Amino acid sequence: MTSRRSATRELVDLHTTIVGSTNPIDVVSTDRHTVKPWFAGKVEFAPPVVDLAGDGFALVGGRLDYVAGKRVAALVYRQGAHLINLFAWPAPPRAGETAESASSRDGYNMVRWTRGGIEFWAISDVNAAELRRFAALVRSRVP
Repeated sequence: MTSRRSATRELVDLHTTIVGSTNPIDVVSTDRHTVKPWFAGKVEFAPPVVDLAGDGFALVGGRLDYVAGKRVAALVYRQGAHLINLFAWPAPPRAGETAESASSRDGYNMVRWTRGGIEFWAISDVNAAELRRFAALVRSRVP
């Protein structure tokens, strides 16, 4: 879709804007059976929506965003007072599965991986270990 460096910059800027927004969610629901179908017809794939409330990461809804001019799914989770944006879009053909890679920029932690033909980016101001735990939980529940 775009270079990793460019995507990192764009996603951090997007996350910062969203966190400061008065309405950061298009579909507000803690029910994955409400959030997942909301994306039908809005993005060209079915983003996996996993329930992580029992693990301390409550689903609060979803949103449609644009990264590199393409529509992407953004799932919003909350851990305490922190929002976690989980961006997802189709991975390039033959991209294969990639391991998690973590980084930080401008005070935000990020974890990126590819699984099931989808590229994921989790971004938040939660500490790096908690964001990696979030990413590992999502990864373990996506076929």
